Amino acid sequence: MEIDSRSKPTAEAAKSTSFKTALVLPTLNAAPDLVSWLAALRTQTLVPDRLLLVDSSSNDDTVQIAQQAGFETTVIPREEFSHGGTRQMCVNQLEGSDIVVFLTQDAMLASPNAIEKLLSRFNDPKVAAAYGRQLPRREADPIEAHARLFNYSDETRVKSLDDIPRLGIKTAFISNSFAAYRRKALMEAGGFPSHTIQNEDTYVASKLILAGWKVAYVAEAAVYHSHPFTIGDEFRRYFDIGVFHARDRWIRESFGQAEGEGMRFVKSELRYLKKSKPSVIPSAILRTAMKLLGYKLGNREQVLPLWLKRAMSKNRRYWDTERKEVQAR
Repeated sequence: MEIDSRSKPTAEAAKSTSFKTALVLPTLNAAPDLVSWLAALRTQTLVPDRLLLVDSSSNDDTVQIAQQAGFETTVIPREEFSHGGTRQMCVNQLEGSDIVVFLTQDAMLASPNAIEKLLSRFNDPKVAAAYGRQLPRREADPIEAHARLFNYSDETRVKSLDDIPRLGIKTAFISNSFAAYRRKALMEAGGFPSHTIQNEDTYVASKLILAGWKVAYVAEAAVYHSHPFTIGDEFRRYFDIGVFHARDRWIRESFGQAEGEGMRFVKSELRYLKKSKPSVIPSAILRTAMKLLGYKLGNREQVLPLWLKRAMSKNRRYWDTERKEVQAR
């Protein structure tokens, strides 16, 4: 597939910055949306100095399109992708970069200054990480839209140790769909974990905050990013979240339980749906029940057989790795 050479992000498109910056984009069969994604990147007032795409052996033209657009590319076997390990592999390749930006292939930059606004927060030397606002897709249904509006407000804030009594576990909330890290601080914190089922971003943010760094939420830096999850999808996602919290209990012990934040979400969702679309409230209640069930089961995964955990999980390759480790013993 050929792309217009004008869609290549160039150095001329970037404003000067005192930081050496890089952008990492993990992909899998991204070709259908990649040209539009690159067009949005091309319009940015600040384009990172290095552009790295790490592809999980796509079956389409993803790699060729990215190379034509000026990206460095790394291809890995699909079964070797992991949320934390693959991102850390990219960070290791980007030695010499001060700030590393992460985006996902389904997160579309919403304004020409989104990356510039995100990176501006690193002018504060105590900020180790920053993440942008996620807006619902234009075609999002009310349940999908509310999830983004609840978790991503229109108010920028910088979070630190001092915020734990007030924000609890939300203090460590961050999303690698659109986030940036001070590479030095990330490496000092041990980098992204090589084997975690998901939430590698929350894991690192927790480490950074407990080490005295700050994490910035930048509402002015936005992407369009949301998903129309089925009820089964919700169950599997929250099972994985439960596994994450069970295996990294130090996060809840340091920041507080997740359940209180969940109750605030439910109350907000019901108020939102009552005004926007009351007919979907029964579906929302069922989804909440399935999320809670999934989370509770995931949190008790140590008593479940491996085959059942794999069946209930969204990230089944994670359990394949576990099975190989068991067989090797």
